[in-house]
Amino acid sequence: MTRTDLRTGSHDLPVSSALEEFMLTGWADTEHRDLPVDEVADWAAARRARLHRMFPGERLLVPAGGYQRRANDQNHRFRPHSAYAWLTGDQSSDGVLVIDPDGEVTLFLRPRSGRTDGEFFRDRVYGELWAGRRPTLGESSRRLGLPTRHVAELAGALAVAAPTRVLRGVDGHVDTLLPGRAGGVDAEFASVLAELRLVKDDWEIAQLEEAVAITTRGFEDVVRALPTAMRTSERHLEGVFWQRARLEGNDVGYHSIVAAGAHAATLHWTDNDGPVRDGDLLLLDAGVETRSLYTADITRVLPVSGRFSPLQRDLYELCRRANDAALDCLRPGAEFRAFHRAAMTVLAHGLADLGVLPCPPEQALAEESGLYRRWTLCGSGHMLGLDVHDCAAARADAYLDGRLAAGQVLTVEPGLYFQPDDELIPGELRGLGFRIEEDILVTDDGYRVLSDGLPRRADDIEAWMHRIGS
Repeated sequence: MTRTDLRTGSHDLPVSSALEEFMLTGWADTEHRDLPVDEVADWAAARRARLHRMFPGERLLVPAGGYQRRANDQNHRFRPHSAYAWLTGDQSSDGVLVIDPDGEVTLFLRPRSGRTDGEFFRDRVYGELWAGRRPTLGESSRRLGLPTRHVAELAGALAVAAPTRVLRGVDGHVDTLLPGRAGGVDAEFASVLAELRLVKDDWEIAQLEEAVAITTRGFEDVVRALPTAMRTSERHLEGVFWQRARLEGNDVGYHSIVAAGAHAATLHWTDNDGPVRDGDLLLLDAGVETRSLYTADITRVLPVSGRFSPLQRDLYELCRRANDAALDCLRPGAEFRAFHRAAMTVLAHGLADLGVLPCPPEQALAEESGLYRRWTLCGSGHMLGLDVHDCAAARADAYLDGRLAAGQVLTVEPGLYFQPDDELIPGELRGLGFRIEEDILVTDDGYRVLSDGLPRRADDIEAWMHRIGS
């Protein structure tokens, strides 16, 4: 049967004019007029000044972005673009930072839905009765130390001609206000925004230290939960860590990798739905994102039983020696890729000792060969900060092909991954995966391991697990 009536509707009942009028009356004045300035405000102001000096005489637009659809009328929980958060300290949706050619700054925001129209009870996305209270423009101005205007006024403000750069691909509406500039100066603008974040200020380092501390407690929670996980699955451990992230932070900084048994050989295993068996290893790669949006990124390999087998111990210690070799390379002025090369040298010789390399390790390490990479395919680390793979838009000469500097925070994470169907290796190696990942601050004279609250040697892992689990 063909149905010609294709009307749809809302599961909310219509609002009568009487109800509309009634809803607009009787509300108290709840403006917060005594808000202190956020601790990040002065740091953000200094960052904006640096950005303006990079592009004098130009107007700069950095949007926060908007909600992303999860399914039907459900949105994902909002998180602002990292560059916007870095420059403003604001975490609300739909905001746009504008730095004028003369350096004057305005933050265009979607403010609290007032009580003079029906948005506060009609709008399911922004209405206060549906989605919670947003700050007023005055509250945001006081808290962030910035002049604010309604985001509806942005188009009018941009009507004044000026050389303009936009961080594109974040807010489609903002992109349409200044069309036709997707490459060139805007691409350079995106790169500079990333490069300015390569060296962390003292406030950022403190946020990353907090992220690592909470993550450390999350790892301890996972160890305590291993007996229950053996009766359930990896999902239980994922949930246990997420609970810590939500309790003390904002969320996880990325999808946790909770990889037991052969799943540890999958570099980015995030299904986290497999069994956790006695005698297997658990590769846990997880990080808490703080309420200021900075994330840790730590990996440990844990014997589910609390004890490594002799083979597991040997392979774990091989990865630990590769990690140590990488750490020895970290200092200001060192090539960024030097620590990766040092780790790969250790792993290639270890693979040769295992008898799996089809050629001598020196030949496998040659650029035209790289055969050792069958078992250690990914890089050995990346910058860390507001994003787990921080500053990814930075140009290669400033980052990947550049040199380390004091104040940079990065991960060091060489690993070995033996696929369960790899017929070129002995059966006892198949389905094993190892990665030790540390979060590192480059200092004036070397480095500091931020993640040193978690053990790294096999013996220390076992002792720690016994102490935490008992």
